[in-house]
Amino acid sequence: MKHSGNFGKPKRYGMVIDLDKCTGCGACMVACMAENNVPFREDESNKLVSITWMQVYRLTNGKPYPDAEVCYLPRPCQHCAGKHEGHSPCVSVCPATATDYDRQTGIVSQIYTRCFGCRYCMGACPYHARHFNWWDPVWPNEMEKYLNPNVSARMRGIVEKCNFCFQRYQKATEKANAEGRRELEENEYQTACTQACPAGAIIFGDLNNPEHQVHQIAKPNLKKGGRPQNPHAFRLLEELETNTKIYYLSSKQWVQDAIHKPHLLDQKEAHH
Repeated sequence: MKHSGNFGKPKRYGMVIDLDKCTGCGACMVACMAENNVPFREDESNKLVSITWMQVYRLTNGKPYPDAEVCYLPRPCQHCAGKHEGHSPCVSVCPATATDYDRQTGIVSQIYTRCFGCRYCMGACPYHARHFNWWDPVWPNEMEKYLNPNVSARMRGIVEKCNFCFQRYQKATEKANAEGRRELEENEYQTACTQACPAGAIIFGDLNNPEHQVHQIAKPNLKKGGRPQNPHAFRLLEELETNTKIYYLSSKQWVQDAIHKPHLLDQKEAHH
């Protein structure tokens, strides 16, 4: 993933995912795979070897009908900044500098040509958001003709993950540069999962920009590691101080309890 250099003021791109709106349809997963040429296998039931940059989990309140409630939790890479900006768990352990933290965008990148598959980053990631390529991708029925030309296909033996559709950021900045602009409008750079969500549950933008929806909803306190000031907003494993850029939103107390209380986390299971 090649970066575009300095472009305007430093950004902190992130998401707000409204769990009260998410229906678990999986459109975000399909859009992510199509946009980023994520390989798939004939048998996707084996989650130890399948690759899914965006994973949707199902949460339940553990009560029988008619009091049963279900919530769906989409989980992309959390793009951690770390306790000290730029020291995310995966970046800190990579011996090949194949993963890097871009201070201009806040995106944790994966540079495939540098990765030699040691998988230290997978062990360091507390969110299980990284995947190892065990096989070269095989595209059936000449499907390689439909791949996104802006995204390189990955070979076996390397790790890959969500990069916030960085190729879209590059395209947007190139257009803005050509027009003599130094800043992007909010709608100029949007991820595939954000645009594909039929319920509008995923919102993407610059957390540093007070005019962007993600900032207005999450209300991150940048002086306290980006902790949300919205009482309904929270982040996964906040106690690790990974300073993630994915904020979740729910007005239901049992959902927040299921996230924050470890003994309730066994209710999570992969939905797709």
